[in-house]
Amino acid sequence: MSERIAPVPRRLDDFDAGPASMTRRWSVFSDRVMGGMSIANGAMATVNGRHALHLTGNVSLEQNGGFIQAACSLGDPPGVGLNAQGFRGVALSVCGTPGSYFVHLRTADTRAPRQHYRAPLPVSGEWTHVVCDWGAFTPVSISTPLDVSRIMRIGIVAAKTAFRADVALSELWLATND
Repeated sequence: MSERIAPVPRRLDDFDAGPASMTRRWSVFSDRVMGGMSIANGAMATVNGRHALHLTGNVSLEQNGGFIQAACSLGDPPGVGLNAQGFRGVALSVCGTPGSYFVHLRTADTRAPRQHYRAPLPVSGEWTHVVCDWGAFTPVSISTPLDVSRIMRIGIVAAKTAFRADVALSELWLATND
């Protein structure tokens, strides 16, 4: 009988050393790509004593809008995707102004722009470690169940309600069952 070896936590990105530590290229965009009115800003910054990716902006529901996002392609090289089988989900260290935030995943199955898998992301004024288990992700505009064997992109999103968004991300991992 062979023994199953648990995966070791896998760091996807951290920002401990400031801009030089970014291991992935993050893109910031908003619903303006589809005619919306939301405004997004993203930068490397020190937030509550930690180097972080800092996403701020105004989420507007005007003109069928409603989101701002910071996203990065996954894999080596970025964009080929990564196999997250054996992991429990995604672990993040976040802080900011409470609001309507989500983690979005795109996989090899999400081909249309609106297709993704979404999990709620609780945010508070203090740095908090959050784990989004795979089961917390719901499909949006796609009926295919989440397949974690080829995750192409991850995003931090402020969406679904009009508000002033302010969220910072200092660590991003694939979470183990420990």
